[in-house]
Amino acid sequence: MGEAYVVAEGDIDGEREAGDTALVKTTIGSDRGSGRLEQRVIRFRSGNSAERRLAARDDVLYVVSGRGTLVVDGVEHPLAPDTAAFVAAGETASVRNQDEDELVVVSVTAPASPLGPGPNRRVTVAFDERLELCADDRRTFRYLVNEDAGCREVTQFLGIVEPCRAPDHSHSYDEVGFVVEGQGFAHVDGASTPIGPGSCFHLPPGRVHCIENSGPGVMRILGVFHPSGDPASRAYDAAAEPAATT
Repeated sequence: MGEAYVVAEGDIDGEREAGDTALVKTTIGSDRGSGRLEQRVIRFRSGNSAERRLAARDDVLYVVSGRGTLVVDGVEHPLAPDTAAFVAAGETASVRNQDEDELVVVSVTAPASPLGPGPNRRVTVAFDERLELCADDRRTFRYLVNEDAGCREVTQFLGIVEPCRAPDHSHSYDEVGFVVEGQGFAHVDGASTPIGPGSCFHLPPGRVHCIENSGPGVMRILGVFHPSGDPASRAYDAAAEPAATT
């Protein structure tokens, strides 16, 4: 089934190849029980990064902070905070950071569809242009990269959580997450782990969990899951269980 896992990005040592601007921190991958999804936090300093090409995996990106340009097969696409991007398997991509501040990106790769991208392919998607949808009365979300952008195999979304603790639940899909904003706890299999900006987590299919926002402000969480679907769906939901009787 894989291993549930919570880690702070700041606790992971990064690697930078000679001549590259990208400091790559692999926060979640196969060494921690995630066989399908691999999550990296990439910090680009000023300049042009080395080119990267994945032959059999799609890469969905999210800009946490900073501004720059994503170059995919020679075509430029602006990057800014709350911008998502989809680099399909077989495409060559690099990042140009023209500012002195770091450009911080969360990258999640997953096995690509043998069919390739869908006909409505988009490279970048802005959070502000996506419809806000309701998960329940305390949580909303917006799809970023999913089938609407031609990505067939994964769903990337940004969840907005008001101060609360959600009922325990599980999903049928494999999920990784990254806390963009807010403070709280990840409750997984009865264990509670403090989380905040930069916290990363892996939730295998069927693993019972919930995320608690301890407030006072909202919590914003980037989620990516495989196979693609609806982030509001539940394989198990404690809130739907009948009340106990005596």
